[in-house]
Amino acid sequence: MCQVNVLQAKTELSRLISLLENKSEDEIVIARNGKPVARIVPWNGKSAENRIGVAKGKFTVPDDFDSMDDMVAALFTGSAP
Repeated sequence: MCQVNVLQAKTELSRLISLLENKSEDEIVIARNGKPVARIVPWNGKSAENRIGVAKGKFTVPDDFDSMDDMVAALFTGSAP
């Protein structure tokens, strides 16, 4: 792990990226006033795929699923259903 300040990160970004590409470093921490605030890590090649609908067909929602909405809302507000 390598730690640099913000100014170093700005001026040496290409070199820092090369360190990650060459596997000389596994992560680079950027610090402001000596406190770590960000880190740069190598891209793992995995992209976040669309997760909407990922559970489609995996479970069944009962017909009365929404029947207790008023009671649940009352529990949150403290009022009687």
